[in-house]
Amino acid sequence: MPAVSHLEVLNSAQRKAVTYGDPAGAKGWRAGPLLVIAGAGTGKTSTIAHRVAQLVVHGVDPSRLLLLTFTRRAASEMRRRAHDIAREALGDTLGNKAQAMLQRLVWAGTFHSIGNRLLRHYARHLKLEPSFSVLDRGDSADLLDELRTQLGLASKEQRFPRKDACLAIYSWRVNTQKSLHDTLDQQFPWCKEWEADLTRLFRGYVERKQRYALLDYDDLLLYWHMMMSEPRLAQHVGANFDHVLVDEYQDTNRLQAEILYALKPDGDGVTVVGDDAQAIYSFRAAAVENILKFPDHYQPRAEIVTLAQNYRSTQALLDAANALMAEAPRQHRKHLLSTRGAGGRAQYVTVDDLAGQAEYVCGQILKRREAGVPLRHQAVLFRNASASDVLEVELARRKIPFVKYGGLKFLEAAHIKDMLAVLRWADNLRNSLAAFRVLQLLPGMGPVNARKCVELLQAQDGSVQALKGFVPPQPMASAFAKLQALLQVLTEPQRPWPGQVRQARDWYQPHLERIYEHVHTRVGDLDQLEQLSGQYPSRERFITELTLDPPHATSDLAGTPTLDEDYLVLSTVHSAKGMEWDTVYVLNVVDGSFPSEFATGRSELIDEERRLLYVAMTRARNELQLCVPLKFPVTQQPRTGDVHVYGGRSRFMSEKVLKTMEPAAFHGAQLGDTPLGDARVSTLDVSARLKDMW
Repeated sequence: MPAVSHLEVLNSAQRKAVTYGDPAGAKGWRAGPLLVIAGAGTGKTSTIAHRVAQLVVHGVDPSRLLLLTFTRRAASEMRRRAHDIAREALGDTLGNKAQAMLQRLVWAGTFHSIGNRLLRHYARHLKLEPSFSVLDRGDSADLLDELRTQLGLASKEQRFPRKDACLAIYSWRVNTQKSLHDTLDQQFPWCKEWEADLTRLFRGYVERKQRYALLDYDDLLLYWHMMMSEPRLAQHVGANFDHVLVDEYQDTNRLQAEILYALKPDGDGVTVVGDDAQAIYSFRAAAVENILKFPDHYQPRAEIVTLAQNYRSTQALLDAANALMAEAPRQHRKHLLSTRGAGGRAQYVTVDDLAGQAEYVCGQILKRREAGVPLRHQAVLFRNASASDVLEVELARRKIPFVKYGGLKFLEAAHIKDMLAVLRWADNLRNSLAAFRVLQLLPGMGPVNARKCVELLQAQDGSVQALKGFVPPQPMASAFAKLQALLQVLTEPQRPWPGQVRQARDWYQPHLERIYEHVHTRVGDLDQLEQLSGQYPSRERFITELTLDPPHATSDLAGTPTLDEDYLVLSTVHSAKGMEWDTVYVLNVVDGSFPSEFATGRSELIDEERRLLYVAMTRARNELQLCVPLKFPVTQQPRTGDVHVYGGRSRFMSEKVLKTMEPAAFHGAQLGDTPLGDARVSTLDVSARLKDMW
């Protein structure tokens, strides 16, 4: 019998999950379907690795064990940990037995990588060329773009979806198994009028792939799913595995869940691990229903083991997270308990506005750094990548280095670079780099014509009048004339700086909508850029100040090390999943961000937004601060305008949730904070003068 010392590190719930089932003679171990609900910070990875090791040391052939994960790194980590645990359990001092076990644990990987291997093995049964090539996302988008052009869809008078949008529609349709009509209606309503054309495009895309033995990323699941729909093939594939373990089951889509059910229709040997409270990827077609309905898919019902002993956060922080999720309507209920003691309560901090929020967060970051919390142990989380724009500028001003995950840094985003290029060109007409970028924003303006125009400008020493001498091809003549008119206005010597960014935006808006997807998010970035411009007295100062603190000076960790290699982490909540920090700041905890204004139309999206905030809150080990701006500026107003709206309290911040938190308030620098000099001045009786007016 193997030793049981490897189980001593587990708590009772973990041990129950790891040892679920019974010895089964020659097959080693028999177990029915098992669902492990692993709350945030409860040791999920360790539990799965122990489960794998437990099966192997009790006689399950490692080559008949299928482990499905969502990243290659996760699969490698599971294999490494299972090896170490098995070595301890077997008393394998030299490691020979455990190493042999590891070498035979060959069916561990992502759904897509396992699907790729199985499809090649069963290719002749699917009339599929075994040597098929797999397209990456970029290749798939380029192939769709080529077909768009060939079918005449790219030259339509009205805006037809660009290649990345087409690929997103195709991918959503495949992974949700919904009709194209429902896909467009629910997820891409602005493309509904193109349903017939998209059908033609996607049919051509499928035919082209089949003709050249190509499979794209989504096909790896789709073909596997179709293979499992044939009972004899499904039975043959499933017979290769005695146990199937799935990690992060809350992130599976409909295809993946149905593949699992077809592999083991009776649930024998099936173990899925996940947390419905962390299901936040519906935009990738993940279906939270998979984990919510898993137990009832089988008869008898699957066993449920809940891991609730949290090793990450202090109890006071967990109290807030527990209170938040207690009000969720659909869930596998759990109450997280900390092993680390009470700790301080989460803070609910109101600030005046976005600038005040940036000032407050920067001050808190530096304060904790001086108290011994390194920058890299602190993180700022937000709903959308654009939400950190104002903060990034303040961090750069204060020389606080940072890295950003879940989106480009503000000044690196392509649409921000486009706008700055317009302003840089207007500020210096000899700036050929800026001119070259701006010219290529025009429809039909390729590098050759752009270069001719730039050379003409250079020949005339950057005179704006030189643009009149450039004769563009007829299709782009109108767009070029509008650009010429904009530059004429922006380069007028007496033109005041206020309003210039708005004029550039008005010109850029149609190009933004034509070139990029997710326009509503990018428009928010341009709003921030316009607001930032109001803090500078001139165009030159605005451009120069942003240039003097470029992104690589504050955020790039590659290259020559500096004396201070510490850095703050900025991240979207989606990119922060699975991570943890000592101190976490969450920005914009108001309605419109949590939940997002784009999620308020459907109850299932509201549920996911609650889970998203829960994920953000459970990243903190010791300190959690939710920042709540009171005022948000209204866009499209003069630089000196003060029109604003008040942010509504997040609907997730109920009285029960707020009772678990410590309220706080921060007011930014006020006019009276700076002494005005000698106070010995005459006194004015304003009251008397006001009375005299009447």
